[in-house]
Amino acid sequence: MTRIGIGIIGGGYMGKAHAVAMSAVGAVFDTALRPGLEMVAASSPESAARYRDRFGFARAARDWQELVADPAVDAVVIASPQDSHRPIAEAAFALGKPVLCEKPLADSTENARAMVTAAEAAGVANMVGFNYIRTPASQFVRQLLAEGAIGRVTWFRGEHTEDFYADPNAPRDWRGAGQSNGNMGDLAPHPINAALALMGPIASVMADVETVHAERPGGTVTNDDHAQIMCRFASGVMGHIYSSRTATGRKMGYAYEIHGTDGAIKFDQEDQNAVWLYRAEGPEATRGFTRILTGPAHPDYEPFCQGPGHGTGYQDQIIIEARDFLRAIETGQPVWPTFRDGLAVSEVVEAVLASSNTRHWVPVAQV
Repeated sequence: MTRIGIGIIGGGYMGKAHAVAMSAVGAVFDTALRPGLEMVAASSPESAARYRDRFGFARAARDWQELVADPAVDAVVIASPQDSHRPIAEAAFALGKPVLCEKPLADSTENARAMVTAAEAAGVANMVGFNYIRTPASQFVRQLLAEGAIGRVTWFRGEHTEDFYADPNAPRDWRGAGQSNGNMGDLAPHPINAALALMGPIASVMADVETVHAERPGGTVTNDDHAQIMCRFASGVMGHIYSSRTATGRKMGYAYEIHGTDGAIKFDQEDQNAVWLYRAEGPEATRGFTRILTGPAHPDYEPFCQGPGHGTGYQDQIIIEARDFLRAIETGQPVWPTFRDGLAVSEVVEAVLASSNTRHWVPVAQV
């Protein structure tokens, strides 16, 4: 086992999740590289000191520049706002340090492309934090599709729906300003990533993006609340993607449904340990969706628990992600999703916004 010093930039929601994951991943997966929480940086030295004490880091940095430059920090995790991603990643790559960056890759396609260029020039491990697609259930679905379990796929529907902004009387906060903080910057990248992972490249989109509650206590909302996207995949399959932060009643509606000539698949993150599989075989009277509970027979489940149906949770997805990042560093081989895969999501987002503005179909390659 070899120790690797981890520096995490950001100590909030995702900073904590990555700190916990790096602390646990060695024990869960018996990794060859064993992370040590070397340094944390935050919005101020005082915040960094608090996170150091809470999460067990060895040191707190004055700022992200100090963290990236520190020789004891071997790899960098970026869990800060999107507009900070590019300079941090470029600084780390310039020093030959691997980077795991939270999604979305950047606050613009231009910055995402620059980050891909820097990552590939450095030739070191780079990953984007799309964690939901890493559940044992969704990994199993990817296997089913690769095996042709439902025949030729004919249609895909994906969504990411939550209701944290559903109340029109909720005050406008930071989420209500800036394109990257809106639904298309925050939620939409997840179902787009799922669509790309399950179905392959998206060729073109026709989209409608809308602000549901334009005025809130405290000011005007300047970004979007939800979006509906018709899409055509490069394979020829048609699809639909919906994302919303105003979907009343939905808490973690990361869901998808896939139809094929020989069956269908359904999944919903609010029931993340189950996959619904329909096989078009046998007498019609006895056909129906079968609920498959994940267990040790499914990808990346057994390291957490040996009991079928006991389930994995949100934090476990981040631990799986940490394992993949360490594996990429150890082997020198890219592990999906790389920065280039993150760029593919950004390009679809840009095409969606362009389509909504022009009211026309937009080829993704055009952006």
